[in-house]
Amino acid sequence: MSGYDSQMSLATTLHLEKKPSSTFQLGSRTRSTDAVHSLEGDQELALQVTAVVAAPSPQPEAPVLDKLTAKACLTIAGAWMVQFCTFGYVYAFGVYQDYYTREFLTTSSPSDISWIGSLQLFLMYAPGVLVGRAFDGGYFHHVEIGGALLYVFSIFMLSLTERNQYYQVFLAQAVGMGLGLGLTFLPSLSIVSHHFRARRALATGIVVTGASAGGIVFPIMLNHLFSDPRIGFATGVRASGGLIAGMLLLANMMMRTSCVGLKKASSLKWETVSVIAKDGAYLISIAGAFFTSLGVFIPFDRGIDQTVASYSLTILNAGSTAGRLLPPFLADKLGVYNILLPSILSAAALLFAMFGVKSSAGVVTEGLLFGFFSGAYVSLIPPLLAALSPNLNELGLRMGFAFTVVAIAMLTGNPIAGALIGTGRTDGGDLLWWRAIVFAGVSSIGGFMFMLISRTLFVRRKGHQKV
Repeated sequence: MSGYDSQMSLATTLHLEKKPSSTFQLGSRTRSTDAVHSLEGDQELALQVTAVVAAPSPQPEAPVLDKLTAKACLTIAGAWMVQFCTFGYVYAFGVYQDYYTREFLTTSSPSDISWIGSLQLFLMYAPGVLVGRAFDGGYFHHVEIGGALLYVFSIFMLSLTERNQYYQVFLAQAVGMGLGLGLTFLPSLSIVSHHFRARRALATGIVVTGASAGGIVFPIMLNHLFSDPRIGFATGVRASGGLIAGMLLLANMMMRTSCVGLKKASSLKWETVSVIAKDGAYLISIAGAFFTSLGVFIPFDRGIDQTVASYSLTILNAGSTAGRLLPPFLADKLGVYNILLPSILSAAALLFAMFGVKSSAGVVTEGLLFGFFSGAYVSLIPPLLAALSPNLNELGLRMGFAFTVVAIAMLTGNPIAGALIGTGRTDGGDLLWWRAIVFAGVSSIGGFMFMLISRTLFVRRKGHQKV
């Protein structure tokens, strides 16, 4: 073999050996008089191409959490507005129910009217699994904007309903508004975890104070508008709808996701479902939330003076506002379970304490304290679910499934309590409040027990008591 052929063979061998496993073809070269230099140039070029192809793609930076950036602050403010317009407006259903019973739906029974509020609350939580999956898939803004449009449209349709046309009110308020609430409520809670981790409970607590603020503003606002003969029902509903439309528009302009370092879940993988289905601490915590919700969301007006009764919801929400701020602040330092468990137990104890309420002063004290601890429970559930999620990419699914299960408690809790009280009785007998109080208290204690078991399992996983 000639020296030229030997060099060519060696150069060709080196060229092939340095090629990457994935074929990268270069255009054909015309052999020059200096073939050796040409082959050496090909070898160097092949090595450069191999380095480019084999070089790992740059990894996304870890998300910057707990920084009070402009994006994080605006997101918190926007989520607060969503809570104000959604759960805060739901608190005003008592005003609607009173007006329907006395003026607008007089041919319908109180039980039929109560189902409007129950179904609305159920649909607010029921689509949680679907909404959560959409959130994990990167469709936060699509879901939030679509829900806001449906919600506002349904409010204005409610203003067009006719007197004693129950089906019109039911479709607009229970179905339309309920579905709109379901699409807007959950994403506004989940988005907090995109910006905060160590301060997640406090950030969530700040957001859910919007619901308490709405629960103070909307009942008073609607009560005055409906009772004013110059305004009336239709105009009052439109006024509230206009306020909600403006706030939701601002909220959607302010809220932003922070998907840096997070991978969008394009499809539901069996591995993800399998991991969640085997997470005992998570599943038992959902059972705890279910039974607790059966108790803490049942309203009681037993022994309340009419003057105090008109402001009982405002008193409850005043206490709830403090409960949605201070306990989450402590939860970030001491652990979510360590604050949630005493809050549920205290709320259960206060339910039984209603047997001793005999005066207006007692009602005010009971309302403030119960509002505080029930507000703590509401504000700590989202950060608890986030803490139980080892991967933020599945947070929406976990929160959505939990909210869907809790929706059943929202749908059945009040009708069960009403049946125990005897609100539909026609024999003229006294209302049996004690049965509903016992039901609510025992349900809350059951929720506490499940949460205690869930904490025990989670402590074993984490290896420390600060959970």
